Amino acid sequence: MDSQLTLNPNKLVSFLNKKAEDFTKQDIIHYIEANNIKLLNFRYVGGDGKLKLLNFVINDRKHLEQVLSVGERVDGSSLFPYIDPSSSDLYVVPRYRTAFVNPFSGNTSVDLLCSYYDKHGNALDIAPENILRKAHAALQEKTGMQLEALGELEFYLSSELDKIYTITPQKGYHESHPFSKWELIRIEAMRAISEMGGRIKYGHSEVGNIVSGDWEYVQHEIEFLPVNVEEAADQLVIAKWAIREVAYKYGLEVSFAPKIIVGHAGSGFHIHSRLVKDGKNMMVDESGALNETAKKMIGGLLELAPSITAFGNVVPTSFLRLVPHQEAPTNICWGDSNRSVLVRVPLGWKGVKDMIYDANPKEKEPYNDPMSKQTVELRSADGSANVYLLLAGITTAALRGLENPESLKIAEKLYVSGDVGKKQKELNLPQLPASCFEAGEQLLRDRALYEKYKIFSPAMIDGVASSLKAFNDKNLSEKLFGDGDELMKLVAKHLHCG
Repeated sequence: MDSQLTLNPNKLVSFLNKKAEDFTKQDIIHYIEANNIKLLNFRYVGGDGKLKLLNFVINDRKHLEQVLSVGERVDGSSLFPYIDPSSSDLYVVPRYRTAFVNPFSGNTSVDLLCSYYDKHGNALDIAPENILRKAHAALQEKTGMQLEALGELEFYLSSELDKIYTITPQKGYHESHPFSKWELIRIEAMRAISEMGGRIKYGHSEVGNIVSGDWEYVQHEIEFLPVNVEEAADQLVIAKWAIREVAYKYGLEVSFAPKIIVGHAGSGFHIHSRLVKDGKNMMVDESGALNETAKKMIGGLLELAPSITAFGNVVPTSFLRLVPHQEAPTNICWGDSNRSVLVRVPLGWKGVKDMIYDANPKEKEPYNDPMSKQTVELRSADGSANVYLLLAGITTAALRGLENPESLKIAEKLYVSGDVGKKQKELNLPQLPASCFEAGEQLLRDRALYEKYKIFSPAMIDGVASSLKAFNDKNLSEKLFGDGDELMKLVAKHLHCG
């Protein structure tokens, strides 16, 4: 028995005593037979970034073997906007490492995430999951390093106004129940996510408390642990589904939208990442300080930041959140422990390893984690993002930063300390796009960097840019300023994006 697996909440991991990345087809069949599982579910992300579903009733072992071995056909033209209906059949094929017991089915089904393949058996070039896989493969081939990532999922739960322990607007950060509402919903969702393989760091209430008439909105956040960037994407799409399932169970509405009500805190989708090789964080030196590799990666993120919004901010209300003088960034810059910048270097544990012995004078057991916790955080994206494309964009930017001889100069030029908003005029920093239309234009300008190494296909770049420009939302904030009714219509239209 592997002691490292005994506390793992994933039922397949604990039953098989095996890490998920080592699952085989026979492992999954063994679990299904031993636990009398009746259903198998395939899940896969469509062109809209949302999780799709295909149910199978298990008829017998032969049927189970067949489904797990060859996958199934689906209609690609109904899943992706760039596929011709006259030639639209695709295959979905399960990835065994993603298998989990569905916590919402009464433990009667095993679910797996799938990859798409075309009629020739080739990985589908426009499938978001495959684009991320290609981006990560290119990074590993060119640099010898892997990218690890984690996401911070912010969301609002809404319900009728509770007049007991009324919430205080914009004062919800890390409040506990009953001063913050629906903590138990968040915890139940966290438990479900962890059972499905999600590696959660923590959950807490966020700053956003909104009271509107007889309705209240309470903001929460679930943050993950850093894992391989491809696994990180899988976990995040599963997590969004799980949060919605738990909220629906209790008759609550949940939204990951960038804005719920104009003038109140929006919901971001911050992404932390780090470069790793042989179990070592390659972004810090021996003292734990940020090294040149990290600064090159930051340079890449800053260079591609305008076009990354095409994957991370994909509805017009995204740009009601990205406004000046808020924690959501508009200026392209970076800094240490600074929440007003686009790329933040979070506080690490450099030189502070003995705090635990001060807090616990009787503790004598030594502790040493060989992997530095240091990451860099991109703060522009929001819950409208296509998770796989966003992480593919970040991975591409990391590779660009490591390959571009100008990356260190870019990082040096765009480093800022202190409040960016107060220094805006003197700094004259480059800006993020102010609309979906502008994000689409930026993507077209940078397309050669995304199409390099055949990571993004030309059809995908054209399609994403076209869909963004179709919103025709240039200067939308100015056009709708003061028009509360039209603003609310726009917010309502995109309330369940992502």
